Amino acid sequence: MADDCRLPEREFRQTFPADPMLVRSALRAAVARYMRRMTSEEAGTMELVLAEVLNNIVEHAYAGRKGGMIDLSISVTGRGLEVRVADQGLPMPGGVLPAGLAPSLKVSGGTQDLPEGGFGWFLIHDLTQDIDYLRDGRTNRLRFVLPLRREGAVMPESCPIASALGSD
Repeated sequence: MADDCRLPEREFRQTFPADPMLVRSALRAAVARYMRRMTSEEAGTMELVLAEVLNNIVEHAYAGRKGGMIDLSISVTGRGLEVRVADQGLPMPGGVLPAGLAPSLKVSGGTQDLPEGGFGWFLIHDLTQDIDYLRDGRTNRLRFVLPLRREGAVMPESCPIASALGSD
C-alpha cells in the first residue's frame, strides 16, 4: 500500500499578474495542491483567506495600476501551511497590518444599512495564526499560518513520512 503514503509536494509557489481571473486560477491550484492534507472545512478556510488576501492586493495594492505581480508561496510545517505573499504594490495604510477588528453591525436602519465590506481583515486575523506584515523596500511581504488538524489529513499515521511531517 505504498500509494496510501504518497503525499502532495510540500511546497507550492506561483507568481502571477495581479488580475482577478489569474488570482482565481492561482487560488484553485493552491487549494488543489493541499486538498489531501485538509478537511473540507480547512480547504474552505484556506480558499476564503487566500481569496481575501489576493483580492486585497489586486484591489488596493495595485489599485488602478496594470502589470503588477503577486508571488504566492506555501509550505507545509508541523503547525499547518505557512503562507507567504509578496507584491510591489502600494504599502498597507500607515505601513502596518490592519487590526482586523470586526465592523460594527449596529445600524440605525434595516439590513440595507449593514456594511458591505470591512470583514476581510477580521476574517484573515481570525482564521490564521502568526500573521505579520513587512514593507521591505518596495515590496509588501505578508506571512501567516493556516493551522491544520492532524486528524484531518488523509495520510495514515503509519506512513513513515507522516511522522516526519508533524515534527517540522
